Amino acid sequence: MKIVVVSAGLSSPSSTRLLADRLTAAALQHVDAETEVIELRELATEIAQHFVTGFPPARLAAALDAVAAADGLIAVTPVFAASYSGLFKSFFDLIDKDALTGKPVLLGATGGTARHSLVTEHALRPLFTYLRALVLPTAVYAASEDWGEEGLAQRIARAGAELARFTAPAVLPAAGTAPDVDTAAAIAPRSPTGAITSVDPADGFVTVPFEQRLAALRVP
Repeated sequence: MKIVVVSAGLSSPSSTRLLADRLTAAALQHVDAETEVIELRELATEIAQHFVTGFPPARLAAALDAVAAADGLIAVTPVFAASYSGLFKSFFDLIDKDALTGKPVLLGATGGTARHSLVTEHALRPLFTYLRALVLPTAVYAASEDWGEEGLAQRIARAGAELARFTAPAVLPAAGTAPDVDTAAAIAPRSPTGAITSVDPADGFVTVPFEQRLAALRVP
């Protein structure tokens, strides 16, 4: 199993990369997975070349393939002009239109002020919903004053647990036994919004409302 992390931070060191690393560590506390980090600032020239030529250079092609093949995705951007950065959007403009369908995606953003905290909802979430990704309920925004605060740590822990829960492979029940609620919910088909759909009672599955699944993910 593999989690790919896309960081659009431009500086080094970068608060965007720091948030990406914290989210990754939080997910790995709950699931054993290989990780790969894609730093978009290192691919900026290749991204521009792809738009002009229509062909991705080798490093960019490898990054696009990694995102498409990932079992789960963490995507973090700095806030520019009250939205995601142009570099971040340009990279995901190059992703195949079907590459993220049904893929669990954890969203994160960083900015200088808490006034941009809704960027994850009005900019990032619509983008990945359009790409038919399974966008996780908890998105994490970190303003400059949030670092070191307990609230940010709690949001990161909750988001990491959600990614692990939706990325972990389902364990199929033994033949002739009915799956428990968690197993049925894990293997049942979902819509792009995460709702469980078209579960055939003849298969022995239990339909679990999405709200119930969310309640189980909440950190006390």
